[in-house]
Amino acid sequence: MIYNPTKIHFGEQAARQAADDLASLGSRAFIVTGRQSAVQSGALDSVLEVLREKGVSWQIHARIGENPSLEMVLEGAQALNASECDFVVGIGGGSPIDAAKAIALASANDLAESELYRTDLFKRSLPLAAVPTTSGTGSEVTQYSVLTDRSRKRKAGFGSSLAFPALAVCDPRHTLSMGARETLNTGIDALSHLLEGIYSQKREALLYPLIYSGIKAIIRNLEKALAQPGDLAARSEMMRAALYGGLAISSTGTTLQHSLGYPLTSHFGVPHGLSNGIAMRQVMELYSRALRPELDELFHALGMGSQDFYAWLDGLGMKAELDITEEFIAMAVPEVIGSRNMANNPFAVSAEEVAELYRSLP
Repeated sequence: MIYNPTKIHFGEQAARQAADDLASLGSRAFIVTGRQSAVQSGALDSVLEVLREKGVSWQIHARIGENPSLEMVLEGAQALNASECDFVVGIGGGSPIDAAKAIALASANDLAESELYRTDLFKRSLPLAAVPTTSGTGSEVTQYSVLTDRSRKRKAGFGSSLAFPALAVCDPRHTLSMGARETLNTGIDALSHLLEGIYSQKREALLYPLIYSGIKAIIRNLEKALAQPGDLAARSEMMRAALYGGLAISSTGTTLQHSLGYPLTSHFGVPHGLSNGIAMRQVMELYSRALRPELDELFHALGMGSQDFYAWLDGLGMKAELDITEEFIAMAVPEVIGSRNMANNPFAVSAEEVAELYRSLP
């Protein structure tokens, strides 16, 4: 099944194209951002210019850090409750947009910290517009929010149809300020989403043209964006690929690929996209025993073989400081096995297979 209710504006001046839709969401916007990216990218100015012209007031909540925590969400919900705002705008990468979704839900449903993963308690939400400044998560078109429980050193997400943004405003110019490391990590995150659209047992062949196009765009443009950060054409293609990845996983969900990465992020501080990329080859090789026809079709569409793809991955130089001890594995494996993403695997993955995947990491 394919379902996505988000209205998308894509391209240069996307905020101006979306002006009427933004204004239709309410009369006072609660703007959720990180501490710097929304300003540095120009996205905040683009949104404020439109809101000002449309007579919409706002309050800015610029307190979202990387890997947003449950505490950040509750703080944001309390600020939203006190603000008299009637809709939410999330501006930034996946962290501010995921946090904006959770803040809107926590405020609308009066949720406590212990209830933020309780989707059965989600009865309503405030309208939400998402304005991405990276090309990675695709969160602007998904119903997912990934949050960190710092007290338990655990990173996990929820999915709810109420979390879909009403509006996605995607302007590639807002990604020009990304540095090389962020460009690489977010690009690999988008690639992971596209691949997982094929891996998932919920895979839908109607999405394959988008998935193939998105993967081609990343292979052709990620290195260009790294070498020439101001190349707007390459940035546009990377943002389009990330959007396609979000559209894919909004229907298929993610898989073991993401489940493996969460402990790497929460315990070693590995950026989310990089945590997916570190094990990308190993996961593809594991899945190949059940998905050989799908992977053959993918590589035929890409015009390359699996070894060519692996060589391209290796050339990106993805590295992280990891201390994969048996103690870490004993802690991480139950977390991976218990994550909701595992229900989407093409076959049941055992605890020992997860442990071996961790042992194989460089």
